[in-house]
Amino acid sequence: MIAAPMSHVAESRNWLVALRRYLVFSALANLLWEFSHLPLYTLWLTGTTGELIFAAVHCKGGDILITLGTITLALLLFGAPDWPRAHTGSVLVAAFLFGVGYTIFSEWLNIELREAWAYRELMPIIPVINAGLSPIMQWVVVPPAAYAFATGWRPWHREAGQIAHA
Repeated sequence: MIAAPMSHVAESRNWLVALRRYLVFSALANLLWEFSHLPLYTLWLTGTTGELIFAAVHCKGGDILITLGTITLALLLFGAPDWPRAHTGSVLVAAFLFGVGYTIFSEWLNIELREAWAYRELMPIIPVINAGLSPIMQWVVVPPAAYAFATGWRPWHREAGQIAHA
C-alpha cells in the first residue's frame, strides 16, 4: 500500500474539520436562538418550564437535521473535492437558500396547516409569506456565521478562506 503525501492527507481532513466546526457552531447558536425567541410564541404564556425546555431542545434537534441536510445537499450539488478552499461561496449560498426555503415551508405548514404552534402578537410577521421574522432571521444569521467560523470564509477578503487548525 502506498501512503498518500502528507499534504494531500492534511488537505483531505480540512473538509472534515470545517464540517464539524460548522455543525457544532450551528447546534450551539440554534439552541441559543431557540431559547431566545420562545417569548414570541404562545407556548411562552401557556407552557410549563418543562414544556418550554422541551420545545427549545426539540426544535434545536430539528435545526440540526435541517443544518445537516442543507449543507450536505449544498456540498453534493456545488462542492468541490478541495472544498472549502474552492467553491466556498456557492456552497454557502446554496445552504443558505435551502435553509431559508425550508424554514418558510415549515412555518407555513406548522402555523397555517397543522396549527402545531402559534405566534404571539409580539412576533413580527413578514408580509406575503406570513412567516415570523425570528425563525427566518435564524436561518439568515446562523448558517453564514457558522460557515464563516468553520471555513474562514470572509466575503470582504479577495482570497479563499483558510481553515483554522483545530
